[in-house]
Amino acid sequence: MTEHHPRMSADEAERLRRWHERASEELHALGGRRVSYLDLDLEVPAEVLGPSPVSDLLGERVLAEVEPDERVLDLGTGSGVNALLAARKGATVVGVDINPVAVEVARRNAVTNGLHELATFVEGDLFDPVDGTFDVIVFDPPFRWFAPRDLLEMAFADDGYATLTRFFAEVPERLRPGGRVLLFFGTSGDIAYLRELMAASPFDSEVVATRMIDTANGQADYFTYRLTLD
Repeated sequence: MTEHHPRMSADEAERLRRWHERASEELHALGGRRVSYLDLDLEVPAEVLGPSPVSDLLGERVLAEVEPDERVLDLGTGSGVNALLAARKGATVVGVDINPVAVEVARRNAVTNGLHELATFVEGDLFDPVDGTFDVIVFDPPFRWFAPRDLLEMAFADDGYATLTRFFAEVPERLRPGGRVLLFFGTSGDIAYLRELMAASPFDSEVVATRMIDTANGQADYFTYRLTLD
């Protein structure tokens, strides 16, 4: 993997590396649990990243954006959160995750929430396991560019941003006419690189939700982007 060169000062990059280490330790300490999130009852195993205090910035936009009978793709579905929210709107949804534990728990969560007839889940890397095009593509990518060390870290670490870069190369061909992308990201990652990718893409982008939070790891701004083709 080619080393990612952050679009920030060395001090800021080191600050985010320390943030990453602390956040990883905290997330691993959570273990398996059940959570209630936007009226969903979710099982979250120790190996899967669950909803965070800012996840609703994306989840609420999924509920606002998705229409009944649309075809929706949720990439990096984790415990199935955004796929299930889209299914609750009456869409037909495919959730994809490279983590096999995530795929299995997402299937169980679909049954628990009575949405298994509309939401299916498959294991794979980005678009590899799915065919066709979609009205809405939801992506909550890993924020940081470090190499993941286990299944849980695969949800928030993307070695050299290979996955994020590939997403922008492939997503235009997977949208139907009038299709939209909902993408979540924050300044706890290299947001300048994301903005470079968006600027070089054929998409128009707008921020449809944002929030600043203070944490023990520092301050960060989080954004949900809505991307549409010209």
